[in-house]
Amino acid sequence: MNQIKNTFRKMGRPMAALSLVLAAATPAMLATPTVAQAQPSEIDRAVTALRGITTLRANFVQTDRSGQTLSGVLTLKRPGKIRFQYQKGVPLLIVGDGKALTMIDYEVRQVQRWPIGNSPLGALLDPNKDVARFAKQLPTGDPGVISLQVRDPKHPEYGTITMIFVRNAGAPGGMQLDSWVALDAQNKRTTMRLSGHQYGIAVDDKTFKWTDPRPATRR
Repeated sequence: MNQIKNTFRKMGRPMAALSLVLAAATPAMLATPTVAQAQPSEIDRAVTALRGITTLRANFVQTDRSGQTLSGVLTLKRPGKIRFQYQKGVPLLIVGDGKALTMIDYEVRQVQRWPIGNSPLGALLDPNKDVARFAKQLPTGDPGVISLQVRDPKHPEYGTITMIFVRNAGAPGGMQLDSWVALDAQNKRTTMRLSGHQYGIAVDDKTFKWTDPRPATRR
């Protein structure tokens, strides 16, 4: 457990911890600076698959730019709800309630909130986000993989997210969200890779509740 806590501290708390959640993809994909000619059919297919997710539970491995990793379980429920439950020994929880992302650090009893639309995760969670409008298709060299980079040019401070989809007949729209890469306004990059996807499962809204660790006088 001490090793887990040391890893968490090396990643930087609390802002760096949140930035970790906001990025993911393979280094090979990120290393290619050239943007391919957009193919609306592929973009639309990926966006349709994303919008087709009603609920999702998956394991995640989160890696920062220095190679430090944390793992946990992601639970998503549309519209806008998400929960990042970290592995045992990591006193951090990130929850999205449809309007904002809340990061709760139970070790230091801090709570911070950001509007979902103001973060790279807005492309995943914000039902009003026109993903196709701001998406560019990046080359992958594999016809079974679609890489979409989403960035609002009018709001560069919201960051960039690159979502990686792989063809999977069992996933909504036949495309499975494999990973995402988010780059925040401070150029902090994180990788989030998913596995063990479960779609359409029952998810109680209580999943997105959290216990406030702050003393009542500080709330």
